[in-house]
Amino acid sequence: MKDRNIKSRKDDHIRINLEENVSSSLINGLEKYRFIHCALPEMDIREINLSQTLFGRQVSVPLLISSMTGGTEQAFEINQSLALAAEKFRLAIGVGSQRAGIEDSSLSRTFNMRAFAPNALIFSNLGAVQLNYGYGLDECKQAVDMTQADCLLLHLNPLQEAIQPEGDTNFKGLLQKIEKICKELAVPVIVKEVGWGISVEIAEKLVNCGVAGIDVAGAGGTSWSQVERFRLSNQHDIHVADAFKDWGIPTTEALIAVKAQIPEIPVFASGGLKTGMDIAKSIALGADLAGMASVFLKAATNSLEQLFNTVQEFEKILRISMFATGSKDLSDFKKGKIQRIETEYGPTAVS
Repeated sequence: MKDRNIKSRKDDHIRINLEENVSSSLINGLEKYRFIHCALPEMDIREINLSQTLFGRQVSVPLLISSMTGGTEQAFEINQSLALAAEKFRLAIGVGSQRAGIEDSSLSRTFNMRAFAPNALIFSNLGAVQLNYGYGLDECKQAVDMTQADCLLLHLNPLQEAIQPEGDTNFKGLLQKIEKICKELAVPVIVKEVGWGISVEIAEKLVNCGVAGIDVAGAGGTSWSQVERFRLSNQHDIHVADAFKDWGIPTTEALIAVKAQIPEIPVFASGGLKTGMDIAKSIALGADLAGMASVFLKAATNSLEQLFNTVQEFEKILRISMFATGSKDLSDFKKGKIQRIETEYGPTAVS
């Protein structure tokens, strides 16, 4: 097998995310938007409805604990805490790539979110490129069964694989293989990037082959080329990785474009979201879920109490944002409640 030590790599990824500056040099674009204040909301804040149904599960707050980790003991402890938060607040949650659990069955329990989140919307996760390296429908079923997931998330990460010393770089013919999985797998398939964004052109191709949702996962947050850069020892390879610090489609740009072109499917926004206001802006701009990873990773490694407090803070900011824009529910919140600033012609409302 080419990759002999997936477990070690996963531990590296956790350590590097916690200890190093691995942020993209791009910004996610949300700072260019401001809410249109409503001085007379004509509603009681307690009546605002933040919930929705996605893929057969009720999600009480439109927040996604984005795919992060699994495959090690440390990852299991983190996943347990994240799952408890998802269950308590009825959030959506994804696990990290489950390749380690498929190739070593003893690690599969580290991905078991359902044991701690019986009612949460859970996404299992595999790298789409593995469909070119021996994986197929059976492995996809294994990933779903391992987490008792509601959906399978296939992630796209060509730049990370190209920089990673042990990367899998044959992405040829993947669209056809993704289409086959969409047709034959019993649960919906979602596709996400890992931090460089999905263009409208690629999103349309994915939806046309049966993908049920898109996580644009744009630039502006964690740069996985920088994560891999801290695993490198050869100075030449480090310089190559550093060249891609400002690569990708910013999250806001990807979200607005994909949602405008393909309004009929769920679209998630992730990539550089760090605050409750980032969440609120993403939802107002059309996202069905707003996803975060590093914020929750750092909170979970500190304490369960801090993790719960973080979720509560974000929920409160979202609720107040809806109240102060006169939005009774998520659908209402997406109807022209936010505007772009710093344009040539002044502020413009986004509907």
